[in-house]
Amino acid sequence: MTNLSFMNNRKSSGINMRIIHRYLGFFLAGIMAVYALSGVVLIFRDTDFLKQEKHEEKVVDAGITPGKLGKALGIKGLKVTKKEGSMFYFAQGTYNQETGQAVYTTKNLPLVLDSMTKLHKANTGHPLFWLNIFFGLSLLFFVVSAFWMFRPATPAFKKGLYFALAGMVLTLVLLFV
Repeated sequence: MTNLSFMNNRKSSGINMRIIHRYLGFFLAGIMAVYALSGVVLIFRDTDFLKQEKHEEKVVDAGITPGKLGKALGIKGLKVTKKEGSMFYFAQGTYNQETGQAVYTTKNLPLVLDSMTKLHKANTGHPLFWLNIFFGLSLLFFVVSAFWMFRPATPAFKKGLYFALAGMVLTLVLLFV
């Protein structure tokens, strides 16, 4: 009787894992698509791929030093390449130290892609970082629950273990090479 009770519990836990896996997968289909697209876009973040140029004029405090100009304009890694009188020249544009007028070009992703990549990179300072935690834990659940999709004695399960092992080896090679 104990063995049958154990088998029924094991069977029901396997069925429950499949059901949760299925409906959580459907529930997260949209966010998985967003993370997949934004992940691919983020690979090209150091290039101009898909970025649109925008010419901007901004008046900031006059007399800003070259070291503080990037922060004032919101341009990371800004380096002044030339100074003529009160004019500072940098790769993206110019800044007049006397008037505080800056004329420069920015390159940004289209609004939807920009929002998607910001969500993808959200940290604890972003209000939606809990979504990233939930999504990460859900992906971890998918990893574990995938092993409940087939009974351990079946050829599909055994083949699945070989594929899982191959995936782990590939990941380790990519991480450490």
